[in-house]
Amino acid sequence: MKQFKAESKRLMDLMIHSIYTHREIFLRELLSNASDAIDKLYYRTLKDGDTGLNRDDFYIEITPDKKKRTLTVEDNGCGMTKDELENNLGVIAKSGSLNFKKDADPKEDIDIIGQFGVGFYSAFMVSGCVTVYSRAFGSEESWRWQSRGAEGYTVEPCEKEGHGTRIVLELKANTDDENYDEFLDSYRIRGIVKKYSDYIRYPIRMDVEKTRKKEGSGEKDGKDGKDSKDEYETYTEKETLNSMVPIWRKNKNEVTEEEYEHFYQDRFYDYEKPLKIIHSSTEGLATYQALLFIPAKAPLDYYT
Repeated sequence: MKQFKAESKRLMDLMIHSIYTHREIFLRELLSNASDAIDKLYYRTLKDGDTGLNRDDFYIEITPDKKKRTLTVEDNGCGMTKDELENNLGVIAKSGSLNFKKDADPKEDIDIIGQFGVGFYSAFMVSGCVTVYSRAFGSEESWRWQSRGAEGYTVEPCEKEGHGTRIVLELKANTDDENYDEFLDSYRIRGIVKKYSDYIRYPIRMDVEKTRKKEGSGEKDGKDGKDSKDEYETYTEKETLNSMVPIWRKNKNEVTEEEYEHFYQDRFYDYEKPLKIIHSSTEGLATYQALLFIPAKAPLDYYT
């Protein structure tokens, strides 16, 4: 087992218990890292020419497994070599995204979320064991990085199809004070994504279990002419959890009235529809987008 190249026990404990006050933040950090990895590969695609990749092919996938009590976050971004795994994950408080941005052309506007190298380790707030499977773009080798905390980590060859990174979190055992199983609930995951990662530029997908009426149920029975009982079945459907583009940055002709109302009610906790919606944008020396909602009623404390 290799040791972290920092005062790992003390620093990791500090990160887990001090930097992040809400445990749900771990998912935001992993999704941000996945977005960074795709950004890097997409940037290289633009810089190096045709690599056979299409922007529409990029994605981030979340897979909760209630039986195994694991949560997986996977992307098809640039991936990492063995050295990159050790340098990026084996050195606490080192950010590969920050180095990438420093090395890039200063004239290029590269919006990479990961400016600090501590976000990945927030996974240990909810996980007793973190396993990372990664394969760098253009490489034939895949590597597995695994750690159970501050004691250290291992890196060894593994099998993985395609470029990108897959992170598997083995959730901690539930206690009287903490219910880690909540992070396996699809509704809870969707809420965290909407709260923190709604405007990540790539689709964040997840298989969601739904219920539908069985075909033919509820129809009239040929024997007595009575309606049969409704029967339902469960099925799984892949959903995109994030909006990707902020509503105010869209062309107003592409946004429906229902989308405006849903955004307003969701963000401002108002059960009523807005009285007036003003959506404008200007391009030129000064460029801006503006979205203004006028509530149907004044707040209760408006005159106090």
